[in-house]
Amino acid sequence: MSLAITSAHAADFQSMLSLWERSVRATHHFLSEDDIVAMRPEVAAAFEAAEYIGLALRVTRDGKGRVTGFAGTMAGKLEMLFIDPECAGRGLGKRLLTHAVTELAATAVDVNEDNPAALAFYRRMGFAVASRSALDSAGRPFPLLHLKLRQAA
Repeated sequence: MSLAITSAHAADFQSMLSLWERSVRATHHFLSEDDIVAMRPEVAAAFEAAEYIGLALRVTRDGKGRVTGFAGTMAGKLEMLFIDPECAGRGLGKRLLTHAVTELAATAVDVNEDNPAALAFYRRMGFAVASRSALDSAGRPFPLLHLKLRQAA
C-alpha cells in the first residue's frame, strides 16, 4: 500500500485537532478530562502558529482524503505524533516517524513517562532515553522522558 505524507494546511487543522483529542483519550490514560480540555486550545494554537514558529506539520490521509495521522517537527525534534485510534496498528506512526527522521532531520522526542506504549514504540524505532524532567513543557506535573535517536554504528 502506498501512503502519501503531505504538508498540513489550515483547512486540515480542525480535523487534526479532533484526531488529537480522540488519540489522547485512547492513549493518554493519565490525563483527566480537565487536562484534555485545558490542552486543546494549546494544540490548536500550535497548529495556527506553525508557519511562524517553524513547526513542520505533516499528515497522512485515507482514500477519501480524511486525515488519519499527523506529525509535527521543529528544530530537529518531533513535537507531536498522533494517529486516529481507528487506524492504529497499520504502520502510520512508523511511517510518519520515519519521514520525520529522514526528511525533517528529527533526532529527539519527548514522551510522557506515564505512556509506556509510546515509549516502547520510540525505543523500537531507535530512540533511547537521554534524560528526564519532572514536569512537562508547560510546567504541568506530567513527567517527560527526553529521547534521542541512537546513532547507527
